[in-house]
Amino acid sequence: MTSPLARLLRQLSAGFSNQAQAFENPPLYAHILVKFRPLPQLPPGSLLLEQSYAINPAAPYRIRVLRAEQGETGLIIHNQALHDEQRFWGAVDDPARRELIDATDLRPLEGCAYLVRETAGGFLGEVEPGCRCLVERKGARSYLVSSFELDGQGMRTIDRGHDPETHEQLWGSLAGPFEFERTHDYSEEIPADWLAG
Repeated sequence: MTSPLARLLRQLSAGFSNQAQAFENPPLYAHILVKFRPLPQLPPGSLLLEQSYAINPAAPYRIRVLRAEQGETGLIIHNQALHDEQRFWGAVDDPARRELIDATDLRPLEGCAYLVRETAGGFLGEVEPGCRCLVERKGARSYLVSSFELDGQGMRTIDRGHDPETHEQLWGSLAGPFEFERTHDYSEEIPADWLAG
């Protein structure tokens, strides 16, 4: 038997693309690539996330270090930003650059952890409650409301930004979730000791 944390790390350590959805409905969905790769030099459960437009994969619009762990009440994915993140653009596909990331490069994002529960075929995660995950976008501050569904075939995500005062939606999907298909499997890169227990 593997633990829920080991199953989560295996399903997350992958590359994803919403090419089919984007080509079917280009006005509503950009073609996006998402990759998660283990960072063995960091604490167990640490993954590098890069999210980019397919037309410009070398300049990701989101780069984070996530850390998944088994908490007291369930699975948690901590969200961390990188200081001077441009130094690490493209590291998701460059092992030498990935190895350069260390703990001093990370900045915890308060209020932005995902609370995750296991479902029949995978996992469901939502940003922790409290409207505290503040992001800057197009010069305006907003709080993030975000969720994902993950299984062996792919991932569905929805991200929306809301005004901290009025709670009005400022940005994000109006047409429904992004539908990502799994394109790469990086689960072989997960250190064995992360999966024990």
